[in-house]
Amino acid sequence: MLYLDNAATTQPYKEVAQTVADVMLQHFGNPSSIHKFGLDAEKLVKKSREVIASALKARPEEIIFTSGGTESSNLAIKGAAYRYRSRGHHLITTAVEHASVTEAFRQLQAEGFEVTVLPVDETGQVRLEDVQAAVTGETILVSVMHVNNETGRIQPVGEIGRWLREKQTVLFHVDAVQGVAKLPLSPDELGIDLMSASAHKFKGPKGAGFLYKRTGIDLQAQLVGGGQEQGIRSGTENVPLIVGMAKALRIATDNLAEDIRRKRVFRNIAVEGILGLPELTLTGSRDEEDMAPHIVHFTYPGMNSEVVVHALEQRGIYISTKSACSSGEPEPSKVLLSMGLDRAHASSGLRVSWTEEHSEADARRFVEALRGVIADLVPVSERTKGGR
Repeated sequence: MLYLDNAATTQPYKEVAQTVADVMLQHFGNPSSIHKFGLDAEKLVKKSREVIASALKARPEEIIFTSGGTESSNLAIKGAAYRYRSRGHHLITTAVEHASVTEAFRQLQAEGFEVTVLPVDETGQVRLEDVQAAVTGETILVSVMHVNNETGRIQPVGEIGRWLREKQTVLFHVDAVQGVAKLPLSPDELGIDLMSASAHKFKGPKGAGFLYKRTGIDLQAQLVGGGQEQGIRSGTENVPLIVGMAKALRIATDNLAEDIRRKRVFRNIAVEGILGLPELTLTGSRDEEDMAPHIVHFTYPGMNSEVVVHALEQRGIYISTKSACSSGEPEPSKVLLSMGLDRAHASSGLRVSWTEEHSEADARRFVEALRGVIADLVPVSERTKGGR
């Protein structure tokens, strides 16, 4: 088996899975309890907060534990909008955000907030100039993702964040679910005020995530109760998953530079192979520095992408499609449509994503299998040359 759907989820490190099991069995106390079992659990939560903060060059008190990326983004966006609505009612986001962000803004818009959705260029990048032009005296929040979960396009969050910090009254949220532990990332250095992350994207457990909240920022709680996590996110902390998440992040960032190099080797082989197949069209920027090292995305216009996914699965290779199906017909990707692709391309997207553990041989196996699938699906005499 060759699992190449790591942008969807990753297989946990074995030592992380073992740690989660050990904590569940040995440190099962409620961290809010004042007896020994509770205090031991509290110490583990405190240490985990310190480990995560260190990896981000942040302060421990700036880390809020959540159930994952969706909750983190909802807490950041809604919590900021409600808390600072006295300053203004204008919010800004982009056309290529994850559904957890898009739907949060849609809810706020229905409640009376004004939402500006910024366009992207043909590579999927939002421009700083568009952000600058959209900000008004009523703007209280801008949300731009770090790495697009579908195409792997990196957004200029540092440029945007540093410019917004000069505005002082405009908060900057970044969905960094696909960026944390994949690229060097320090929210304070990039001018980020709020940042979402999810453990299962970097070989940690599902159901755990965190929100970076810069010191001095208040949020209106979305879950109220016992007042855990500074009163911003009530609920008994999930100690085993929090500890597992911290351990996974530490492991994933210990050799980040070398891991990025290994991933880029894989990506270069995959990109070369895709460009060598005239039926396929590579998406995103051709400059590798613009693209995340662990994702490559391409389209196969005229072909149902699920057919390709299942054909590769028959060969023991697992990739993904972001296209949803309705009545047997693939719906076009809103991300790809926002990049200016036509319906045929936007309905046939395919995403390959890997980890540092994958080798050059794995990349070549994928390319050969893809070449074989296309040969099986389309007879040579019927092939037509696609765009690049």
